[in-house]
Amino acid sequence: MGKDGIASLHEPAPHHVKIKDWPLGERPREKLLQRGANALSDAELLAILIRVGSRRSTALDLARSILAQERTLRGIARKTPQELMRMKGIGQAKAVELLTAFEIGRRIQGEGAGERLIINSPDIVARFMIPRLREKQHESFWAILLDSKNGMIHEEALTIGTLNASLVHPREVFKVAIDHVAAAVIVVHNHPSGNPEPSAEDIGVTKQLVDAGKIIGIPLHDHIIIAGDSYTSFAERNLL
Repeated sequence: MGKDGIASLHEPAPHHVKIKDWPLGERPREKLLQRGANALSDAELLAILIRVGSRRSTALDLARSILAQERTLRGIARKTPQELMRMKGIGQAKAVELLTAFEIGRRIQGEGAGERLIINSPDIVARFMIPRLREKQHESFWAILLDSKNGMIHEEALTIGTLNASLVHPREVFKVAIDHVAAAVIVVHNHPSGNPEPSAEDIGVTKQLVDAGKIIGIPLHDHIIIAGDSYTSFAERNLL
């Protein structure tokens, strides 16, 4: 401290103990190796991804600070790279690593057990797509392509729209379907608003796709709207 209790610019930063100097059983990486990933708190898992703290704080301090702002891991997963980089201590590399880890988790959650996914109900599509779409802040429109036995042979994001609308043309859907020799198509898109009810635009696009499928000979089996953890199926609503 300088005179009158004011910190001098030349004084050293407050001392903190680096994670590498902690007891072995308390270091996040060693704790994971010894006790498994389930033994770690959310902050400890984040700290492993962040890896390096700053001169004044450890990676764990930084992870706790981020969680204090966002409350949950899901809140962090919703962020764009630019939003993460506005957080103190998060640069481009750390933002990319964090979002990559969250995306891997989503994809694992959406995968089957290694066998071709058989789609015989809207619920199966929803369970597959919800992990991929529930955190998205903008609408994206996907095509799920099926073989003659309703086995999924390919899934692809076709468009990413604005916060309110994601427009898709039938030629985009059926070009992908023809390229993969699909027998049928299911389309899926998300509503970031959290409301799974179809809009007039959704209904209009679906009618175009149904009509185009009849002409081409590749039927549209369903259009599913994902909104958070809920969904609406056009087939269940008899809207096809």
